[in-house]
Amino acid sequence: MSNHTFILKQHFKKLRNPFVITGLFFGLWMLFFDTNSYVNQSQLSKTIDQLEKDRQHYKEEIKKDSIALDELSNSKGLEKFAREKYHMKKENEEIFLIVE
Repeated sequence: MSNHTFILKQHFKKLRNPFVITGLFFGLWMLFFDTNSYVNQSQLSKTIDQLEKDRQHYKEEIKKDSIALDELSNSKGLEKFAREKYHMKKENEEIFLIVE
């Protein structure tokens, strides 16, 4: 019997210990199968990161929209919007559209 096979038998003997088997089973269960498994936690973490990015994006959009709403609340801003967006004009005015 060589030294190499002797070492392997010692390791297999340690692996047959019920505490080691139970510990390995528990570790695998927690990593892959439990509700709070590592796989689920990493997916939830990615989802949270994406939601935080979306939240920041929507905060910026709300800020832009509130500025636009403030501009539209006065008559000059509303007139500017109507002229630029809908090509409206006052009476006795001519509009020239330049298309690029």
